[in-house]
Amino acid sequence: MTNTTRWTNWSGFVEGSPQRILTPGNLDGIVEAVKTAPGPLRVVGAGHSFTPLARTDGTMMSLERFEGLVSHDAAATVARVRAGTRLGSLMRLLQEIGQGLPNMGDIDRQAIGGALGTATHGSGEALGAYHTQLEATQFVDGRGEVRELRLDKDRDMIHATGVALGSFGVLTEVALKNIPTYRLHRRKWVLPIKEMLAEFEPTMGAHRSAEFYYVPFSGHAQFIASDLSDKPVSPRPPEEDEEGLATLRKLRTVLRWAPWLRGLIIRTVMAKLPAEDYVQDWLNVYASDRRTRFNEMEFHLPFEEGPRVLAEIIELTERRFPEVYFPMEVRSVAADEFWLSPFYRRPTCSIAIHHDAANDPLPFMRAAEPIFRKYGGRPHWGKMHSLKAMDFQALYPRWKDAMDVRRDIDPQGRFISPYMADLFGLK
Repeated sequence: MTNTTRWTNWSGFVEGSPQRILTPGNLDGIVEAVKTAPGPLRVVGAGHSFTPLARTDGTMMSLERFEGLVSHDAAATVARVRAGTRLGSLMRLLQEIGQGLPNMGDIDRQAIGGALGTATHGSGEALGAYHTQLEATQFVDGRGEVRELRLDKDRDMIHATGVALGSFGVLTEVALKNIPTYRLHRRKWVLPIKEMLAEFEPTMGAHRSAEFYYVPFSGHAQFIASDLSDKPVSPRPPEEDEEGLATLRKLRTVLRWAPWLRGLIIRTVMAKLPAEDYVQDWLNVYASDRRTRFNEMEFHLPFEEGPRVLAEIIELTERRFPEVYFPMEVRSVAADEFWLSPFYRRPTCSIAIHHDAANDPLPFMRAAEPIFRKYGGRPHWGKMHSLKAMDFQALYPRWKDAMDVRRDIDPQGRFISPYMADLFGLK
């Protein structure tokens, strides 16, 4: 147990002062904390959410000591792991047993429990978010009872609790349906943004995994495609993302009053960027080094609305917010059946915008959010937004059903902080 007076998330934007931070190393310790620790009790992973999901003035529980592989089934390509396992560690554990995650985002610092609870995802029209891999879960409910769910017996409950925002109990173990370990052919190239938007659907659908970044004022997209390959591995080029961000920040600062010149320089540099082309084992492809801290908003839209929304976000940024230099990220995600998943029964285009953590993100985010909402966007649960329970009732067909299940699992509201009460309409 640790007493503390201040906690901050990864970006430093969300702060809290919990009475206690607990780090139980076994299931008994988790059960005891749920039964006796001062509430509200919130579980924190890597602190990589940009919303106050983990903030509490009661007890914050970290599962950093509750991690690792529990068991695996080679024939079924299923692995059972503890919820505190970080994605970077999980990749290596799976590779050692001949398994691989079917898809990933580009950050590997999150705990698998947090990634599942917030519907974290990678990119690919036929590839779902992490929670679509769930075969079984174990969690401690609000009464301190250990519950086990299996997809073959408890499908509705898995779908109700698979995206849980840390409010349906303390997730302790998960069984993930993986695929045999594999290699990816990764390519990256630059093309005009007008061409990308005009050919959005066929271009995004031409590869197993596809995404692109748009650098404000550049007029160009950096497209990234990954496809299965049986070719020998080749060297992955050195990452230069951090150096690129530093250059974009400097141009933003020095040429603040000459955006036309800033744009000219960025366009010239991007048009000359060399293409990237290599083959590597899956765990050496997805993740990137992310040291420059930022705040982020991401909305999940009907796939066909992606180009229109991105065009409006670009126009807004370049007209009103020249201080923004972080690239915008555009991905696709397959539809699923999880009740609180932003991808519930909807093929999705996800658009993420970022702002340097050294700057106030709220003016930019508040101006962009109405554009996302106008086209039916559902926010990423772990990224900045201002939606409330009434908004979610309109966006999620199974919202009321999910709230009923949550109430049954946690009748006394052990996991309900003021932020969660506001989100769920419990005030």
